[in-house]
Amino acid sequence: MKRSPLLSKALLSLSMLGIFLVGSGCTTPGMHHSLMQNRQAQYGQAPSLSPRLLAVYMPWFGDHTHIDVGYSSQDPAVLRKQIVQAKHMGISAFVVDWYGESNKYSDHNFALMQEAASENHFQVALLYNEAEDADVQATDATIAAFDKAYRDYFGPSAKYRETYLTFNGRPLIFVFPKSGHVDWNRVNEHCKSWDAAPLVIYKDQPPSQYTNDFAGSYAWVQPGPGGWAPDGSNWGEKYLKEFYETMADKHPDKIAVGGAWPGFDDSAASWGLNRHIESACGKTFDATLTLYQKYYDGSKPLPFMLIETWNDYEEGTAIERRSVANCGSQTPGNASQSGSR
Repeated sequence: MKRSPLLSKALLSLSMLGIFLVGSGCTTPGMHHSLMQNRQAQYGQAPSLSPRLLAVYMPWFGDHTHIDVGYSSQDPAVLRKQIVQAKHMGISAFVVDWYGESNKYSDHNFALMQEAASENHFQVALLYNEAEDADVQATDATIAAFDKAYRDYFGPSAKYRETYLTFNGRPLIFVFPKSGHVDWNRVNEHCKSWDAAPLVIYKDQPPSQYTNDFAGSYAWVQPGPGGWAPDGSNWGEKYLKEFYETMADKHPDKIAVGGAWPGFDDSAASWGLNRHIESACGKTFDATLTLYQKYYDGSKPLPFMLIETWNDYEEGTAIERRSVANCGSQTPGNASQSGSR
């Protein structure tokens, strides 16, 4: 795919280009070096133009229910190193997969990540996975999880409150739907008494009865119409076009969070279904990073772009260790055991 001429000026201020080069490794080392020199010569550092670049982070490695990637998500030194690397790529926040206190391992690791973020001028946010219980229990579980987040991570008593990602002064919580049994009207009513109620961002379009309960939507890695192609060629172009068209034309008052992914391969996951999106030597990543420009510009900016993901090796979307030599392959460590998302 031919790179857009706007990339070096408007597309994430070459911060995204830095990610494409350092993360996916589609170019030769020499080209990487010369473009990075050009970036420094033009800007000195990455300018702060929209959209802000975020990345989904999986906090569960080191737990026996997931594959061995060579590090533990409970190691503060690892978290600091990852934050420094992400900042170098232009990423300003990790959106951390989270289940509330029902998954104590991941919850503990989010607290560690937030502390590491406070030391490195970085930010974090929660990607809350809906409970899969029946209606009432799922809603109660969500309220309990949000109370926990407010108390410990972004409310007035939270120790590292300043690191939590906000939009217009309000904390962002991303939601990954599961059962669809949560009564979001009730959740939002519960949060209204807080000093700053969260802005809840739903994956794709929320159920119609809850449209007003969500502040916006985010795109998520998938092929969309046409489904998963056996050769991995359906990278989600039509899906992303429909997402941006819907958000820009039908919901201009909502927060739109774009999605970008380097590929997909769930063969390392115990729940995998042999689904595949080919990396195409970085072209998939480049295409998903740039597509939003057809729908948003300086007069109508896209506030956030969400990279999916930083380190999900089980579904083959990690950018953390993309290899130049192998044209986008990952090195997850010892993939000896898989578990459930």
